[in-house]
Amino acid sequence: MSIDAHHHFWHPARGDYGWMPEDDSILTRPYYPADMSDDLNLSGVTQTVLIQAAPSVAETEYLLGIADATPHVAKVVGWINFEDRSQLETLTRLAAHPKFSGVRPMIQDLPDDDWMLRDDVQWAYEAIVDLSLTFDCLGFPRHLKNFHTLLTRYPSMRAVIDHCMKPQLRDHNDTNYQQWAIGMSALAKDTSACCKLSGLVTESDTDISVAALKPYTDHLFNEFGAARIMWGSDWPVVRLRCEYDNWHQLAQQLTAELSSADRECIFSGTASDFYRI
Repeated sequence: MSIDAHHHFWHPARGDYGWMPEDDSILTRPYYPADMSDDLNLSGVTQTVLIQAAPSVAETEYLLGIADATPHVAKVVGWINFEDRSQLETLTRLAAHPKFSGVRPMIQDLPDDDWMLRDDVQWAYEAIVDLSLTFDCLGFPRHLKNFHTLLTRYPSMRAVIDHCMKPQLRDHNDTNYQQWAIGMSALAKDTSACCKLSGLVTESDTDISVAALKPYTDHLFNEFGAARIMWGSDWPVVRLRCEYDNWHQLAQQLTAELSSADRECIFSGTASDFYRI
């Protein structure tokens, strides 16, 4: 079994993808399971985790419908409105679906960096814990301190850091790297969160070589350990820089110095355990 722990399917005509450019030749088009099948076969990926891309319950239900009809989709991470406490009923209903794993608020897109710590959204984290669901942490390095506060506040919440918290490779310098590295080390040390080896190539405008990415991935391997790291494609967003198999092969190179047991964790075991696949 090989698992892709992070990818998307979408149809722009749904109208709830507010972040999506109007005329991007790569992003602004439908993506269905059939569009991904060749990539999965080529890379040997057998199961996947489908992640929300729109801040709507309707999209979550759309994804669950796709999951029901798509054997390789093992789990779905959806969305609820954390600002509406009445959606506890919705979350409880979604939790009953065998392929529903948890939720991902789109924190990176919110204007208030402190939103995740507001009193009026804390009920949602409590519900995630009570329902034994997962929480995907989507943000930028500027959110690291607040995620540390949040995850230490809810130590039993099953959390995973999406896209390595998006280190800004396009603005790589010692200051930016150290800010990211220190923040990630604190999350590794003080919380039980996992981390997704995904999204790195789209944080660089040009250089997506092993040499450019290795300082970041080596830091994650050292701090989190392979048992808390899972590989994800972030397809089709990854297509902004390269194709699915290119990123899969690059990830294989970045993990080449690890033991076979560690590589099994990163490409299968960690995601299987975390998402209960």
